[in-house]
Amino acid sequence: MNALHVARAWPLAAVLLLAACSDPPAPAVTETVAAGPLLLEARGDGVLRSSRPTPLQVPGTGWSSRRVEWMLPEGSRVKKGDLIARFSSEESEQDLAQALVDLQRNALARAAKDEELASAQGRVGVDMAQVATGLAIARRYAGADLSTLARNDVLDAIEDVHYLEARQDTLQWQRDQADVRGGAEQALLDAQRATFALDAKARREDLDALELRAPNDGVLMLSANWSGVKPATGASLYAGSEFGSLPDASAMEVELSLPQLESQGVRVGQAVEMFPLGRPGDTIASKLSWVASAPKSRSRRDPVKYLSMRAPVPAEAALKFNLVPGQQMRARIIQLDAPKVVSVPNIALRSHAGALAVQVRDGGDFAWRKVRLGVRGVARSQVLSGLSPGDQVLLATAAVPEDDAKDDDAGSDKPGAEAGDGEVADTTADADSTEAEAAEADSP
Repeated sequence: MNALHVARAWPLAAVLLLAACSDPPAPAVTETVAAGPLLLEARGDGVLRSSRPTPLQVPGTGWSSRRVEWMLPEGSRVKKGDLIARFSSEESEQDLAQALVDLQRNALARAAKDEELASAQGRVGVDMAQVATGLAIARRYAGADLSTLARNDVLDAIEDVHYLEARQDTLQWQRDQADVRGGAEQALLDAQRATFALDAKARREDLDALELRAPNDGVLMLSANWSGVKPATGASLYAGSEFGSLPDASAMEVELSLPQLESQGVRVGQAVEMFPLGRPGDTIASKLSWVASAPKSRSRRDPVKYLSMRAPVPAEAALKFNLVPGQQMRARIIQLDAPKVVSVPNIALRSHAGALAVQVRDGGDFAWRKVRLGVRGVARSQVLSGLSPGDQVLLATAAVPEDDAKDDDAGSDKPGAEAGDGEVADTTADADSTEAEAAEADSP
């Protein structure tokens, strides 16, 4: 029995000895609040562009095909009226030739219709003249004295008068119908001729518009199509499609893109310091003039969302540093530069009771305290109210494992105390389990 009690007791003693020799729990990580200088900034890259670009379209109408014979390279500086590109259009030449052929056919058809109408009117006129002559004779005999002519001749003359009058009315109707029908056919041919004439005029204007000239001074920037290909010599384009743009060098701006996590606190009016990529000495000072309402993804393959913003470039700076549209720029956005403010690390901020709060040391424990923030940076944020210099803010509970820390944040306002109780409970359970295994090994 004595040996059995000794076998059961030594595992428990070993566990207690190891617990006594282990390191004590690490204290909670805190930061003492102090008022001091604070600089919050964000850095990003962007592209130089013009805020007033003049769009350039391929000359011509009707989406006719064009082939680029000659063009200036992208980035060329041009003056107003300078030739930018020259085109050729075989399709427009064929269309013009076809329009001229249609005009000639229409003219022949109109001449034939005029002759046909004149011939029909001539035949009807001859018939009407004959009927008029016969009617005059018939009327003379129909009114003659019966003593001078036979009765049958007089009756025949009366019948001839009725027939000739009806014949005369019919011929008059035919002449009127011929005029109406002939006029409608002539009007149709005239309308077709007007259509062909307009088509020929458009083709002539299309052939005359084979040169693209600069509407104002600027730098030539080419536009890519849906497949990402820019215009080049020998390429086929359509009239009216976008060829490029002619940015106004006197109104330049930089369009920046920052990841969503790094763009917190970015607002319109914040100072920007930027320089061309690779030339850090050419610094330009500006301010944000526009910030997008929400971040957006650049592509389906990139899940990161970016916030877009713009900052104008002074005309004298663009001229001094010889900046051109499309140039890569690097910028530093100064969100806050204050000599003495209260700030707190973002890691200390939590959502508690529907508001932002931090845990402040209160004696031996930590108590929740609501705070009102000013400018939020990537790592730190400005505190407007809720904290005072000397307060100790909880940053992390280093003695608690990650899973237990999550449970403590959700269920308790005093991290650390419950975690120590849990560790003791687990050690006791392990000791009981070891003692039970030793007892089973000694029993017969």
